[in-house]
Amino acid sequence: MNTLLCGTVLGALGVVLGAFGAHSLKASLEPGRLAIFEVGVRYQLIHALALLLVGLAQRGGDGTALRATGPLFVAGIALFSGSLYGLALGGPSWLGPVTPIGGLLLIAGWISFAFGVRG
Repeated sequence: MNTLLCGTVLGALGVVLGAFGAHSLKASLEPGRLAIFEVGVRYQLIHALALLLVGLAQRGGDGTALRATGPLFVAGIALFSGSLYGLALGGPSWLGPVTPIGGLLLIAGWISFAFGVRG
């Protein structure tokens, strides 16, 4: 997995989705749903930056924990932010329980990152 590439693509997509929410959804979504969408964008952008940091850290070492961190962050973004996007846009209610699974994957990614960079 090219962690730096994933970080850049997810970062760009986060900016696109943020602009979409601010300019296209603002008029059509109730404020509560728009806030849910914005949380998804915020977490996606934060973790896209984290992926860039992980990619740079991987250049200095090739530990198992660092190799696991990128996929954990990508899966976490997909499930956490993706489920929030779906819920905000009126998706099925079964997306609700997906959000905390994505959050757990993001937490696991940070823990993995910590193990990967410990000195």
